Amino acid sequence: MEFLFIGLAVGAVVAYFIFARFNREKSKLKTNEQSLVIMDKIKSVCKFITVEGDFSEIYHYENLKEKYLSLLLGKKKAIVLVNAKAHVGFDLSKIRMNSDNEKRTIILTNFPQPELLTVETDFKYYDKREGWANPFTTSDLTDINRDAKNYIVDKIPQSGLLDQARKEALDTILLMEKIVETIGWKLDYTALTLEDKNQKRIEN
Repeated sequence: MEFLFIGLAVGAVVAYFIFARFNREKSKLKTNEQSLVIMDKIKSVCKFITVEGDFSEIYHYENLKEKYLSLLLGKKKAIVLVNAKAHVGFDLSKIRMNSDNEKRTIILTNFPQPELLTVETDFKYYDKREGWANPFTTSDLTDINRDAKNYIVDKIPQSGLLDQARKEALDTILLMEKIVETIGWKLDYTALTLEDKNQKRIEN
């Protein structure tokens, strides 16, 4: 009878350790899954617009690609009013981060620079002049629209939109922090610096 109780006691102890080990592994696996889910959730936001700018520019077009042919057939000219809306922000798929599962912390190690995400354009043609035997073609209009859009894009770095978006980087990081906190984790971004003239460190 004593051997029966001893056997039951040993079996209970072994079962306890097996169960405890299984629970630890299961908990560790769940924690790993949580960190992967939250990082994927942040990256799935992807392009996050923080600044919007409106542009209205006059673009002058003159066909000079076929200079000698234009002299014979007449020049093509157009004045294009370009109204554009530029969206500047952050591509969150470019962030770099890792997780500390024991501390339940997501560590943000790199945050992308602001960039032009989209440009919506509207074109209105004024004073469109065609040569007597040199009319505008569909290809010409496609080229004009493309060049006029690039004309706007080239002006964006001097517009101050990128600088304004850069100042709002911390607000974007705080939004990420809220996302992380939804599953009871913390976001550590103390390693980041705001790239301004004074290279200030971001403190949380």
